[in-house]
Amino acid sequence: MKIAILGTRGIPNNHGGFEQFAEYFSVYLASKSHDVYVYNSHDHAYQDKKFKGVNLIHCYDPESKLGTAGQFIYDLNCILDSRKRNFDVILQLGYTSNSIWHWLLPKKPVIITNMDGMEWKRSKYSPKVRRFLKYAERLAVKSSDYLIADSIGIQDYISKKYNRTSEFIAYGATVFENPNAQVLSKYKVETNKYCVLIARLEPENNIATIVEGYHKSDTTHSLIVFGTLNDFGNKLQKRYSTDKRIQFVGANYNQEELNNLRFYSRYYFHGHSVGGTNPSLLEAMASNTLIIANNNIFNKSILGENAYYFDNADDIFNMMNKDSLFAQKEAYATKNIKKIENLYSWNIINLAYEDYILKKIEK
Repeated sequence: MKIAILGTRGIPNNHGGFEQFAEYFSVYLASKSHDVYVYNSHDHAYQDKKFKGVNLIHCYDPESKLGTAGQFIYDLNCILDSRKRNFDVILQLGYTSNSIWHWLLPKKPVIITNMDGMEWKRSKYSPKVRRFLKYAERLAVKSSDYLIADSIGIQDYISKKYNRTSEFIAYGATVFENPNAQVLSKYKVETNKYCVLIARLEPENNIATIVEGYHKSDTTHSLIVFGTLNDFGNKLQKRYSTDKRIQFVGANYNQEELNNLRFYSRYYFHGHSVGGTNPSLLEAMASNTLIIANNNIFNKSILGENAYYFDNADDIFNMMNKDSLFAQKEAYATKNIKKIENLYSWNIINLAYEDYILKKIEK
C-alpha cells in the first residue's frame, strides 16, 4: 500500500510519543515493502528525503515563529500536499490542529485517525480552548473512516460519547537490556537511592502533587525530574529550590540514559491522568523499575496489580516515609516486563496496525 502518516513533527523522533510511534511503524512498513511517507516539519533536524526506507516530506511549519497557531498552518500544508500524492491510506496521529481542515483531505484514501487522549481535559488550557478541542474531537470522529484508540479507556469513551466503534491498539515499547550504571555519576546518584519522574511539566501530569509529597517527606533519596522547563516547570523549580534532593534537569531524549536511570531507580513516578496509553509508562515497564502511578483508569488498565497508586500528595508523603514498597520491585518489575513482551512489544503493535489497515483498504 501507499500510506502517509500525518500529525507529527517528523522522524527520526526528537519530540514525543507520536513521533516515536511514527518512526517505529514507518520503518516497519518500509521493511515490508510498503510505500510509506511521513510528513516532517521543514525545520526538522533531519533534512534528508529518506530515513531507513521511509520517504520524508518536509512541509513549512511556522510554529517556532507563531507558537501554537503555527501547528494549524503546518497541518494544513501537510493535508494540501497529500492531495497530490495518490495515497491509499492516510493515518492521522491526533486531531487537535488538523481536524478543522478535514474537508480538504483527499477523497481517494481511507482516512484512519488515532484519537490520542481527551485533550480537552488538560488543565493548562483555558475554557475557550477546551471548547475548541471538544469541537476538534467531534470533527475527527465525524470525518474519519476508521478510528484507533490506544487505551481501553479511550475506546469506551468514543463508544459512549459518539456511538462509534474504534480499534484498540496500544503503544509499544522494547524491553531494556544490558544496563550500565555509568550514567548515574552524571546526576550524582547511586543505585536504588534515587527516584525518577519523566513527563511534560503540565498540571494534569500531577507533577506538583508528586513533588509536594516528596518535599514534605523525610526521605534522603534524590528525585530527578525530567521535562522541558516551561512556565509551570520554572515555578515549581523556584518553589522547591531550597530542597537539594529535588533536581529539575530539563528534557532528555537520550533513551539509553533514561532507560538506565529508570533501571537503577528506587521508584519511578508516573503522574499522567489524561489520555491513553502513555509511551513513557510502557518505557518504564520495559526498564525494570518499580512504578508508583496516578490512580486512574488509563494507568490501571495497563499496570493492573503490578504497581502502586497515589491520589494526592499525602499518598506520596506516606509512601516515601514508610519506604516499604521497594521490597516488591523485583516481583512487579518482572511481571511488567512480561507484559511488554506479550502485549506491547513493537513487533506486536506494528503488526496489529498493519493488519488492521490492510483489512480496511480491502473493504
